[in-house]
Amino acid sequence: MASKEINYWLMKSEPDAYSIKDLQREEETLWDGIRNYQARNYMRSMKIGDRAFFYHSNTKPPGIVGLMEIIETNLIDPFQFDENSKYFDKKSTRDNPRWDCVKTKYICEFKTILTLKELSNTYTSEELTLVRKGNRLSIMPINTNIALEIQKKLKQN
Repeated sequence: MASKEINYWLMKSEPDAYSIKDLQREEETLWDGIRNYQARNYMRSMKIGDRAFFYHSNTKPPGIVGLMEIIETNLIDPFQFDENSKYFDKKSTRDNPRWDCVKTKYICEFKTILTLKELSNTYTSEELTLVRKGNRLSIMPINTNIALEIQKKLKQN
């Protein structure tokens, strides 16, 4: 029987909104509030067992701080229906929801942060979308070989 291929992702969160420490404390969370179609479509292609690097954005310095596992997929983002939520979408209906989410599980927090500057100095924008000028996506795929390199580098620290 062939082993299931694990895909790798990078998922950004501002640490003031939701940090790796929050995920560690909660152990699992819905990765909700995504309101960009390309990021949503990436989430739709995730599979149970995939791994995602937890990236702290909009902080100094921004960078990869941890690792999580995708444990549920194709979930409806409940906040699109909540009129009191900043993620409310009046065009989304329960019969035809526009926004999905996944459930993630904490794996680890790395001992050191792998900063955006270090990533930019190591990888080209073709190798790692994150370092592409003007990139603002909150979710993006990571090539398996690059992901394994990043994991190895972070586990050595």
